[in-house]
Amino acid sequence: MSEHGTLPEQNPNYGRIMSFTRRGSRLGDKYEKVMEEYGPAYVIDYPQGPAQTTLAKDAFVDLRAAFGRSAPLVVEIGPGSGEQTMSAALARPEWNFLAIEAWSPGVARCVNAAVREGVQNVRIMEVDAAQALPILFRCGEVENPRAREVWTFFPDPWRKKRHHKRRLVSDNFAKTVALVLEQGGVWRMATDWADYAWHMRDVVANSPHFSNPYSEKNPDAADQGQYRGGFAKRWPGRVMTRFESRGIEAGRKIFDVEAIRERD
Repeated sequence: MSEHGTLPEQNPNYGRIMSFTRRGSRLGDKYEKVMEEYGPAYVIDYPQGPAQTTLAKDAFVDLRAAFGRSAPLVVEIGPGSGEQTMSAALARPEWNFLAIEAWSPGVARCVNAAVREGVQNVRIMEVDAAQALPILFRCGEVENPRAREVWTFFPDPWRKKRHHKRRLVSDNFAKTVALVLEQGGVWRMATDWADYAWHMRDVVANSPHFSNPYSEKNPDAADQGQYRGGFAKRWPGRVMTRFESRGIEAGRKIFDVEAIRERD
């Protein structure tokens, strides 16, 4: 029995591996007001599952209705404060941008950024991407449109080796991204942790759903992964966020990985 008197099997979070950390959830007065006034316009509500930030297994969230239109879709996982999402939304007003964020203050910051920039083509879901995306984009009689691109920029590196199992990018997650993307769609990744970059490259190389247009190109001399090379040039559409700036200031190399969704 846990210290709270709950048996492990009764706790819906027991045994669940999460790629994100449960940090403080206080928004502060500024963000509380932003969410109260603008949250309903930007944040997609959904039928909740039994565990925190999970989507009910039988849920259907109509993205066309949420955006109020059909348009090319980009899904960003872990948008931080929304710098990348808002920049892209401004540059491509004819596209839809869905930000998946599991941390309440992060959601509030994204909403604040959307309001500040005046974008109308962004929606945000406070949900665990690994759990929710297979439900959100599952095949069935009624389906959501597949995404043109999926972005996974600077995900939590979970630096300690014993925590690597918590890393978002994995063989199983590649299957999820393949479900989300349309054929020919692009999965863009970036990290400032070399061993995570090697792992990302290996995940793409080992997936039957993706090809790497930079296969064997731009090798890293320190590479200890399964393959060599396979790193993309910095994508011009990726803005400099505080996560990348911190990595550069710390002297770490920035790696980009690009994967193309192949025909099944």
